[in-house]
Amino acid sequence: MKTNRLIQSQSLYLKQHASNPVDWYPWGEEALQKARTENKPILVSIGYSACHWCHVMEKESFEDQEVAELMNEHFVAIKIDREERPDLDNLYMEAVQLMGLQGGWPLNVFLMPDQHPFYGGTYFPKNQWVKVLSGISTAFAQQYEELARSAAGFGKSLGTSLVEKYGLSLDASPFDPGKVREIGAKIMEGYDPVWGGLKRVPKFPMPAIWAFLLDLAILDQQHDLGEKVCYTLKKIGMGGIYDHLGGGFCRYSVDGEWFAPHFEKMLYDNGQLLSLYAKAYQYSGDLFFSEKVRETIDWLTREMKSPENGFYAALDADSEGKEGKYYVWTAEEIKEVLGGDRGWFGRLYGIKSEGNWESGENILFQKESYAAIADSLGLGEREFVKRLNEIKAKLFAHRNKRERPGLDDKIISGWNGWVIQGICQAYHALGEASYRDQALASGEFIWSKMVAGDELFRNYKNGKAYTSGFLEDYAAVIQAFLSLYTLSFDQKWLDRSERLLERAMERFFDDSDGLFFLNDPGQEKLIADKKEIFDNVIPSSNAVMARNLHRMGIYYYRQRYVDQAEKMLQLVQGILLQEPSFLAYWASFYLEKSIPTAEIAILGPDAAENGLIWQKGYRPNTVLAAASTTADLPLLQDKPLDANRFFVCFNKTCKQPVARLQEALDQLPNLPQTS
Repeated sequence: MKTNRLIQSQSLYLKQHASNPVDWYPWGEEALQKARTENKPILVSIGYSACHWCHVMEKESFEDQEVAELMNEHFVAIKIDREERPDLDNLYMEAVQLMGLQGGWPLNVFLMPDQHPFYGGTYFPKNQWVKVLSGISTAFAQQYEELARSAAGFGKSLGTSLVEKYGLSLDASPFDPGKVREIGAKIMEGYDPVWGGLKRVPKFPMPAIWAFLLDLAILDQQHDLGEKVCYTLKKIGMGGIYDHLGGGFCRYSVDGEWFAPHFEKMLYDNGQLLSLYAKAYQYSGDLFFSEKVRETIDWLTREMKSPENGFYAALDADSEGKEGKYYVWTAEEIKEVLGGDRGWFGRLYGIKSEGNWESGENILFQKESYAAIADSLGLGEREFVKRLNEIKAKLFAHRNKRERPGLDDKIISGWNGWVIQGICQAYHALGEASYRDQALASGEFIWSKMVAGDELFRNYKNGKAYTSGFLEDYAAVIQAFLSLYTLSFDQKWLDRSERLLERAMERFFDDSDGLFFLNDPGQEKLIADKKEIFDNVIPSSNAVMARNLHRMGIYYYRQRYVDQAEKMLQLVQGILLQEPSFLAYWASFYLEKSIPTAEIAILGPDAAENGLIWQKGYRPNTVLAAASTTADLPLLQDKPLDANRFFVCFNKTCKQPVARLQEALDQLPNLPQTS
């Protein structure tokens, strides 16, 4: 079979297009030079391996010989895996939105030979795609100057700084507990009291929002808010967006009820949700949340883990050429596998003989509580759950005979960072030693295989790390290493965090506004260097870095870190108060700055054990360190090691040391009341 240049790529997504008749190039100087030399427009097509509509467009257009000939004759065609190059995806997604068009994937953008965009869109059906290609090739030949002016205008807009675009300015006013309550209330104006989450369709879990609101509920003793957060997580975990047989969460539901998912499973979603569900269990004690944590970790370690302890990027939505085929069931299949148990199982998961979804098929969607079904069967809830797990194992074994969705087996450092943090939180919540061991092993994998000379790489595959890391990778891995310190109390994780932090400051930091670029401007010359302050499904990399700087500053008494983090928050403070649901990670940091962060130093012979006991409960806005012998860390220095003591400190000033956990907990503050 004839292949194009993409056959040399590491990316699964690019390799999927390697046998297309389109003369695809990967992004790079060869393609860009060809466009300049031949004066041809560039078609940049961006997607990812688990993207359903990317596959549809490939089958309809990119595998079609006539369409390919049209593309090859008039364009230099470049394929980009957005997961390998988030900087290019960010840049050209913004370009399409500047054009007043809807963003999404596949993202198809037309550029002048100088890389400036002039037209774009997402999925195009074949007939429409042919018209677009013909129209653009004609316009390029006959209206070149007009297109060039338009492209220059879009290029200028892309180069506009965030400060100018959003009118950002340093607001040095005190961080106000009243304002953080307003932020929480404003987000909750969009709350869906029936299905939980926010009133949006499609419905994304958006873990950063619910993590902020849970912290606010705890620190402000807003029990009603805590219940709404837990209700939301319950509804998500009962929904079709959750894989009730195999564990793990899909990206989003296409409806407002968490019912029909877009079936792809992404690593970054599951890492964040793992952490959030573990916190919800610590907060509420509800076994529903611990079940989701255990099942999701089981899925991650069973299906997503490499032999080297890295985690793969994604599972496709499609199998056998159909979205969701692997996950759905006919009522007849359920009957065949479960026999007499099909009645109560069908009631629990909403199974209908005619199907509850498409083509007579059923999505498993939990309709009732375990307690209600157990009661109807005359069983205790524990006995019922044991029976349910046996039944689910039968169905899971049957499902495993089907053709599996495609696995994107590249390892992305930043996404692994979110998973490591989630597994750390799961260990604190559930105390499973295997979780601790896995988190540490995955952290060691990143440090040994994806870091060289303090430079973090983004991608790893086939024994090789490639593509220098972006800010989102540094931010998430630094955060993960801070979490690894809290379950090992081995200072090497803090030292590694600081080494990566210093490299990020050197490569990405912009003195002109105090924010970080997403891409390294010194690595490659793009038409614009971008920064991100808004959360997407992955929180804003600048927000994550600000919180990292805050914590590292406390651990090492580095005032410049603390000051820089505060300046970053001051810069976005105005827009945060206006649009908090899009800046929820910043909102979490604002909450932390509205109460002094508790600096917890635990010392004495049982310090490590006491440090882990402390973390069995979820306590937001604390920085925790422990040592039994030497105490090199500034936070631990000048404190006696002879007996078990808890030191609760604020701004380097400690309260009276105490010997018992509860006495230390009593010294933690709540969010101050305001008039």
